[in-house]
Amino acid sequence: MHTYLALIVGDIADGDSVLTRIHSECLTGDSLGSLHCDCGVQLHATLSTIRNEGRGVLLYVLGHEGRGVGLLNKLRAYALQEQGADTVEANTILGFAADTREFSGAAAVLKKLGVNSVRLITNNDDKADSLKAEGVDVECTVPAHVASHSRHARYSETKREKLGHSAPRGGEFLTDDEVIRDVPDLLGLPAQRQNRPYVIVKYAQTLDGRLATSTGDSKWISSEKERTLSHSMRAACDAVLVGIGTVLSDDPQLTVRMVPGNSPLRVVLDSRGRTPTDARVLDDGSRTVVITTSDCDPEKQRSLESSGVTVLRARKGPQGVDLNDAFRALGEFGVRTLLIEGGAEVITSAMCDQTVDRIAVSTSPVIVGEGRSAVGDLNIRWVDDALHLSETSMIRVDRDSVLFGTPHVKRPVPDLDA
Repeated sequence: MHTYLALIVGDIADGDSVLTRIHSECLTGDSLGSLHCDCGVQLHATLSTIRNEGRGVLLYVLGHEGRGVGLLNKLRAYALQEQGADTVEANTILGFAADTREFSGAAAVLKKLGVNSVRLITNNDDKADSLKAEGVDVECTVPAHVASHSRHARYSETKREKLGHSAPRGGEFLTDDEVIRDVPDLLGLPAQRQNRPYVIVKYAQTLDGRLATSTGDSKWISSEKERTLSHSMRAACDAVLVGIGTVLSDDPQLTVRMVPGNSPLRVVLDSRGRTPTDARVLDDGSRTVVITTSDCDPEKQRSLESSGVTVLRARKGPQGVDLNDAFRALGEFGVRTLLIEGGAEVITSAMCDQTVDRIAVSTSPVIVGEGRSAVGDLNIRWVDDALHLSETSMIRVDRDSVLFGTPHVKRPVPDLDA
């Protein structure tokens, strides 16, 4: 026995070509923000799509939890997935089919609403076939495009490979030789790191290696499509991090806005507590953590905390906050994947400490001459000691070229002061 909740936007009285989404209940994803699946993100994206259309129906189905197995069995399936099973294997181990849902009731509700034909928002062709079998005219399917997250990348891949779903990608970035389908693939498979997250460094630079001009202007070095890719990268990670210099100079929001996706935890390295209380990174777009040191005035810390900010303490380092200790604190906070977006001091420190697992560098065909360098001194004096990238891939996004790679050193960097 299922319960159906129909949210209707606009006038659907003629019943024809109604933009429709049949959304299966998912307490963990829809209400609790779980990233085990992409259900919550798809729900919010669909609501936006229907609202923008100005006419449509979202049919929310209670009783479809866990593709029909129920909440408790879904949680049992989650436990099996933590042990290595995929989402289909977990259902099988529990004695269920991969998908136990049926949509005859949903079809009956649509008919009761006077809906004759639909444009169905789904990545699941079986859902469309089920409605057709019940006499609902499905004119076409509309993909539910959302940005993939590293935590549910395997889940999405399993649905594609074993259940025939299409890719829920957060938009297609047309390149010279390919279409980007899953950003987590480009970022590399997040490996479990001891006492710290999997760390990705991403920055956009000019052809002569500048993050900004000599006056600090950086808007916009990269194209709009490249910035869309950057938002997909944010959506793929648990947290995005910048230094206080970036907050003071650029006042970034650090949320996901250019693609439908989950906004990550925002992290600011701020050794002395200089983050303004009206900074955009502290708005309600997502949760924010400020990592500071003993140099932060207690009154300033209380002011940040009263604004809803979580303040974590780390050891002091040569450049302010000790990065390794900050990463340890974030790991204990539950962050598995961390995207560093700036500024140059933070990027340089992370590369010097050899705590970067993946690098993404976007280069635009622009030359500015004197300006702010993307990477500072790495204490490298010989080419053989440079950071080298392996497992590389290069894509073109509009006018920009984006290189992804895994950094490593051929031999330890010598201590020139020794």
